[in-house]
This record gives sequence, structure tokens and C-alpha cells, in this order.
Amino acid sequence: MINFNYETDFKLTTEEHISHWVIETIKLEGYKLEEINYVFCDDQYLHKLNVEFLNHDTLTDIISFDYSVGKIIQGDIFISIERVADNAMDFEVNFEDELHRIIIHGVLHYCGYKDKTDEDAKVMTAKEDHYLKMLS
Repeated sequence: MINFNYETDFKLTTEEHISHWVIETIKLEGYKLEEINYVFCDDQYLHKLNVEFLNHDTLTDIISFDYSVGKIIQGDIFISIERVADNAMDFEVNFEDELHRIIIHGVLHYCGYKDKTDEDAKVMTAKEDHYLKMLS
């Protein structure tokens, strides 16, 4: 099950479409979905979580808490709509494309992909690109 929660005025207009896409991604990666809770929020909300739970005093676009066990995916994904909007401008892409990239980025972390090294980040970006093409 995928749940969408809003701590800001933003609201997805395609929740069902996004849900099907995320579920299909998880299946194609060889995992099974238990539950993902997406929480769309602002910078202040996400910054507070970043400081409180990760001891990072920085702004970020996404924080994911992974409660998965084995191949069963479960977790909470917090996304700052303000950061996504700023990143979209910085990367010269439209807001919706950047939002979709961030939505699937959190899921790919749950599927075991990392992005701390340059090599891992390249693999992660390639996977994001692959699944973003499926969304269209």
C-alpha cells in the first residue's frame, strides 16, 4: 500500500498513477511492497527531521526511513516540495519531472541502491532514468 500525506499546500494530482508506477518499479526490482508513506512537506519540516534524526543541519530534498525486512519494502519518505522546486530550477527541468525523480529515488534506496560514491550515484541515476521513462 502507498499512502500520500501532505504537510504543505501541495497535493499530487495523479496519486493513483504514481502508486502504480512505484509498485511496478518495486516488482521489477524483485521486491514486494508492504507499505510506503510519502509525506510532502516544506523545508522547515524536513530540516527539523534532518537535525533531529540524522544530526545533519542542512536542507535536503528527501529523507527516507527504511523499515524493510529482506525483500519486503516498508518505509516513510519525506519530500520537501520547496527543495524539489529549487532543484528543478537549478537543473533546468520542470518541477514534475524533478518530483518524479525524487519519488523514485527513495524507492530505489529501499531496493538497495546507494548514491554516496560517484560510481554508485551513476548507477542510481541510470535506474532513475530507466523508471522515469516507464512513467510517461
